Amino acid sequence: MKFILICIISILSLSVTAQEQYNLTVQGECGMCQDRIEETALGFTGIISAVWSSNNKILTVEVSNEESTAFSILALHDAISSAGHDTDKYDAPDDVYNDLPACCQYRELEGNESETGNDDLNPLESKVIGYVYELRPNGEQEPLIGANLIWENNGEGTTTDFDGAFSTIFPKGGDNLIVSYVGFHNDTLMVKKGGHVEILLDPSVMLKTVNITYRKKSTEISYVSPIKISSISSKELTKAACCSLSESFETTSAVDVGFSDAVTGLRTIQMLGLAGPYVQITREGQPDVRGIASLYGMEYTPGPWIESIQLNQGTGSVVSGYEGIAGQINVELAKPYSEEKLYINGYANQGGRYEGNMNYNTEVSESVATALLVHGSKRTRVHDRNDDNFIDMPLSDQFTAVNRWKFLFRDGWVGQAGVKITTLAQEGGQIGHEEHNNVTHISNPWLTTVDINRQEGWIKSGMLFNENKSSIALQLSASNHSHESYFGERIYNAKQQTFYANFLIQHMLDDNGSYAIVGTSFTGDHVDEHLDNEIYDRIEKVPGVWAEYNYLKGEKLTIVPGIRLDHHNIYGWFTTPRLHLRYAPTESTVLRLAAGRGQKTASIIAENIGMLASNRTVVVEGNQADFPYGGLEAEVAWNYGVNLVKDFVVADRDLSLQLDGYFTDFKNQIIIDYDDDPRFVKFYNLDGKSTSLSLQALVGFNPMDGLDIKLAYRYNDVKADYQSGTLQKPLIAAHRTFANVGYENKSGWKFDYTVNRIGSKRLASTSKNPENLKRLKKSPEWFLSNAQISKVWNDKFEIYIGGENLFNYRQKDPITSADDTSSPFFDASQVWGPIFGANIYVGFRHKLFNE
Repeated sequence: MKFILICIISILSLSVTAQEQYNLTVQGECGMCQDRIEETALGFTGIISAVWSSNNKILTVEVSNEESTAFSILALHDAISSAGHDTDKYDAPDDVYNDLPACCQYRELEGNESETGNDDLNPLESKVIGYVYELRPNGEQEPLIGANLIWENNGEGTTTDFDGAFSTIFPKGGDNLIVSYVGFHNDTLMVKKGGHVEILLDPSVMLKTVNITYRKKSTEISYVSPIKISSISSKELTKAACCSLSESFETTSAVDVGFSDAVTGLRTIQMLGLAGPYVQITREGQPDVRGIASLYGMEYTPGPWIESIQLNQGTGSVVSGYEGIAGQINVELAKPYSEEKLYINGYANQGGRYEGNMNYNTEVSESVATALLVHGSKRTRVHDRNDDNFIDMPLSDQFTAVNRWKFLFRDGWVGQAGVKITTLAQEGGQIGHEEHNNVTHISNPWLTTVDINRQEGWIKSGMLFNENKSSIALQLSASNHSHESYFGERIYNAKQQTFYANFLIQHMLDDNGSYAIVGTSFTGDHVDEHLDNEIYDRIEKVPGVWAEYNYLKGEKLTIVPGIRLDHHNIYGWFTTPRLHLRYAPTESTVLRLAAGRGQKTASIIAENIGMLASNRTVVVEGNQADFPYGGLEAEVAWNYGVNLVKDFVVADRDLSLQLDGYFTDFKNQIIIDYDDDPRFVKFYNLDGKSTSLSLQALVGFNPMDGLDIKLAYRYNDVKADYQSGTLQKPLIAAHRTFANVGYENKSGWKFDYTVNRIGSKRLASTSKNPENLKRLKKSPEWFLSNAQISKVWNDKFEIYIGGENLFNYRQKDPITSADDTSSPFFDASQVWGPIFGANIYVGFRHKLFNE
């Protein structure tokens, strides 16, 4: 405990935080300029979003990951100017600027204009610059995207960008400019001199109205990142109840959500057919959900706190560490410098769950800002819809709060600091005890309670040097986690103290944007677990060094090799090589390849806590006493991935296709064996093969304004060699079909509907059970349907109503031997479907903005 207190005190004594948003002036003219500027920015270390406006020439970038403190604004100016666009700091080299397409050349022309014959025109008259609009029935002017403008005599011209803006060279002597757009008759304008012009197409001469407007997607795939990253915005999260991180993936096809057992109500996730603990979950680039918090830790991040989620499948960057095997989920929380000064959310559902959230931020001074995030929730109502005398969802009481600070210093240092506290109390099990005043009376009821207390602190700091071509950053975090619980007569108590440090140096290598990052890290864990009379205590110390090289060859090719060398005080030295390759043969096509190694220490009880909701005897079969749990080796796997992203235009509407394939090959895995005997659960090291093959196809389509459709199909083949032979892993669906339809109109109404077809899952063998307690070998296929309707007023106030599991599908008899909890065959851990059934909820969101 002493070292964790020292870590927290050290954290609180440092005043450093990070800047996540920057604005800079960048010159440009058209949609091609916008693509080039934004792609250059998005290819820069730490930037996760970039938006350039052709109206005010402002580029807004958001820096929000573990590399944010190493971000160099001047290096970004240099990279953009090197791509051909003047900024308010640097001018683009003349040779690069002159190679830009004519529509992209924004500077006032100098000297002779021999190609266009404009030698007698002043610079402002050498171009025709303007906008093309459609006049809507309500009198508003709507930009027309992709309108064609062609000079009648020479056949040259351009098209309008996302803002309806265009720029074209003015021919000497004037000419007729023909404007055409799908659904409108062509219009011809006689232009006698250059300058600014606004063109309004009259709806009275329309053939058939076709409206095209650009809307930022609520889930977007980066086209420039060498790693395929899906960025899930807060807008996407509001399409569902999203009460916590574990409930944030209902409209995402890449993540499967289930329950750990039939009594705790604990949600679990799967990615690539692998359990949640194989996914590295970070908070703004630092380790978050891991160890004894592997499952319950998903409940500690309320959905309304989340600003965005970055999700990548397969191997990630070595900068993030060595533990990720199935993928990485990085969570960005609401920031102190947010435009929302106050955000309040209230929620209630049919199951008796009530929740409130508040996000408040304020600027203390020009260089200091702070944010306070507060969450409270309760579940107070007892439900037993399947009449098995067990509460369908546990009673609960949770409180979580974060206070975070940001600082900007004149000497170039930037950084952030924060603290977080969480308390959680749950009670579930049989409902026939006097405390809840139920009619049914059960002597000696089977009960479960969980009490969790967690404290965390973290800092980030960084600075620029070497003429802003290099940067350094330091990340520190510490946590203290206490878990006390009992399941019937079984007691499980655990404590974990963690300290993490990561120091990195980044250096720009050339003008093309290539760079290298090197660093050193340390992860320390003290885990003390007590399961009945068994004590499992371990101390892990893992110092390491790592390096990553980002090679960019123009806009088409990116190669990122990386390697880590770490030393584990128990498992010894190990290396973590990883490689990412991105190739973009066209602007609308991106192919990515990835391969890499991952390693983690299994926390077998916390990661499989649902097994405690049974009378199974826990058996650990190890072969080295110095290893955790008396002989379990580290879990090691190689992951190989390929994905293709292709955009199409169908009937003037956007359609995107994503194809993904991932193969995971375990060199060692801790096998959890429920099949050998229903009275036992065994843990042992892999002796043979364990693999996961995951294939997915996703189509996104925008058939009309405000309407988005996503369709996906995923196939998983996950199997391992057990002591009894090769088996498919239990409780994993081989097939899943997903459909999501979202619609919103300009009046503030939003509608969202998601339906999943969940394929059959193999169930743990019950062949040795008594005849009346035998269960199916496979679960049936079933459908899960969710929907939500919301109404927004002035972007400030929103009310919503929704429903989960609208078809009211429920797993029949989820608890084996529910009427005799003393039976050795009592088991509530084999859950493959919903327990509660349909659940209706309502809520509101209210925002106050900074002036």
